Amino acid sequence: MLLQIENVLSADELVQVKSLLAQAEWQDGRVTAGTQAALVKNNQQLSEKSPNISTLRNIVLTALSRNPIFFSSVLPLKILPPFFNRYGGSSNAYGAHVDNAMRMMPDGSGYVRADVSATLFLSDPDSYEGGELIIEDTFGSKGIKLKAGSIVIYPSSSVHQVSPVSKGERIACFMFIQSMVRDPVKRRLLYDMDMALVDLRNAAGEVDAVVKLTGAYHNLLRLWTE
Repeated sequence: MLLQIENVLSADELVQVKSLLAQAEWQDGRVTAGTQAALVKNNQQLSEKSPNISTLRNIVLTALSRNPIFFSSVLPLKILPPFFNRYGGSSNAYGAHVDNAMRMMPDGSGYVRADVSATLFLSDPDSYEGGELIIEDTFGSKGIKLKAGSIVIYPSSSVHQVSPVSKGERIACFMFIQSMVRDPVKRRLLYDMDMALVDLRNAAGEVDAVVKLTGAYHNLLRLWTE
């Protein structure tokens, strides 16, 4: 499922994140790339030794935890601590690649299976040229360039790339998520059902049919979760 969610970060959170990133220590982005991806990755990434990385990650994870659309669409079991990257100058693109299926925790404590990938845009789209996230899906390629504070989620199994940034700089947060529901088709069905239930509840209230359908949703969730 390819889904865009606006305003994941509040205006105050976005200001704080940008302020912290202005003091960032950047390193070669290939440090977290797999063998194939490293051949086409040309960007910079926030160092794990950066004094602000824990604060930045907490801001992002707190924002995600309160967003019902993110939870419903991803059904997160584990989220690899978010990373931050920068494109610009001579480090300005990331060629076509597929994300590794298994991602090691930054502290080496274990692995997260990457079912869903996500990019949280942190630069205003008018501040740079190029830099579209191009994702191959069932209906072809789609270029995505969102306003700062908005996120796009997409299957980690999809081929995707970041087009060259020809002017300015593109800063973003990216992450990998292991879902409670591994099957993407089941996950999409649950999301569609949940969104329909929200509409029905708003239109009709907690009538008997809505209660029963809500029960069916949660029973499916119990059946399909790991």
